[in-house]
Amino acid sequence: MSADESPNSILVYVGLDRVGDSLLKLPFVRGLRQAYPDAHITWLAGKDTSVYASIMAPVVNGLIDEVIEHPGAVEGKRGGIGLSPKELLRRPLGGQAFDLVIDTQKVAIATLILFRIRHKKFVSPFGNFILSSKKPPKDYKFPKLMQRQMLDLLEITTGQSFPTPFQLEIDLDPILIEAARAALPDGPSYIGLSPGAGGLPKCWPLEKFIELARQQVSLGRQPVFILGPQELDWHKEIAAAVPEALFPLQDKGLGAVHKFAPALTMALAQRLALAVSNDSGTGHMFATGGAKLISLFGRTVPEKFTPMAASLTIIRAQDYGGREMHFIPVETVAEAIEAVLAG
Repeated sequence: MSADESPNSILVYVGLDRVGDSLLKLPFVRGLRQAYPDAHITWLAGKDTSVYASIMAPVVNGLIDEVIEHPGAVEGKRGGIGLSPKELLRRPLGGQAFDLVIDTQKVAIATLILFRIRHKKFVSPFGNFILSSKKPPKDYKFPKLMQRQMLDLLEITTGQSFPTPFQLEIDLDPILIEAARAALPDGPSYIGLSPGAGGLPKCWPLEKFIELARQQVSLGRQPVFILGPQELDWHKEIAAAVPEALFPLQDKGLGAVHKFAPALTMALAQRLALAVSNDSGTGHMFATGGAKLISLFGRTVPEKFTPMAASLTIIRAQDYGGREMHFIPVETVAEAIEAVLAG
């Protein structure tokens, strides 16, 4: 493939691919398809699975042609790239060849294994792009923001410019928009609350969400809790403590009917005056749906995982005495809500 020749086949290697990650990576996916409209694009989930093959598949329809999950898996063992140095002894992916391979990670063993995939061009940030067919300027510094990291790789690969979007737009199914409207009809001022995240260390304590919800009720607002399948055990506790709270995914049965589709949460976000969330996939869904977002961070790094929200307030635990989420005071979040709504 010459320098100016467009690739016919592209392989993109990624690490974890959860809902939040997938939304942060979506500008890259769109830009890649824009740059190479006729290429066959394969998405390689190097660690476990990719939501682009399941609940986020509708979002990348027409953008990604194929998703490979559990690469190299054998019966009884999970697949992946870089799980063992023995992978260096064979050609990955059964010897498949690609015109262009893009490694989005910076993990030595994974990069070396990916480099063994038959390719014409290879782009990777590992080792200051030492193995890359295309390289950035000598004074280049790898950015912290995930979506900027991905877009920089795209710019280096294509030679085109891709600005950082600060609001992500997705066309939502009118059926979901109407379902959200029926669940949260006009009238009340709805405050979205998402107490879940990918593990308890990322979660602001549930009792603090409950206290915040009670405060919002006293101010005449309607708390709306968005609980995913992993947080169903909290439903009864929250409902008992805050009888006025709404749970549209559970009480209205929307979660079961629509299989907890992320697009449904985005549609519900359009009905909210404001939302409060941990650093989680739901927070990114709120942002994509257009809700004004207050995002709570503990040990994770907001500089890397900043949601693409038109209105965003970040509250960090480390500003209040430590890195654990419980350091964030309820009063601080309540004051932030008032400031955002007043603005």
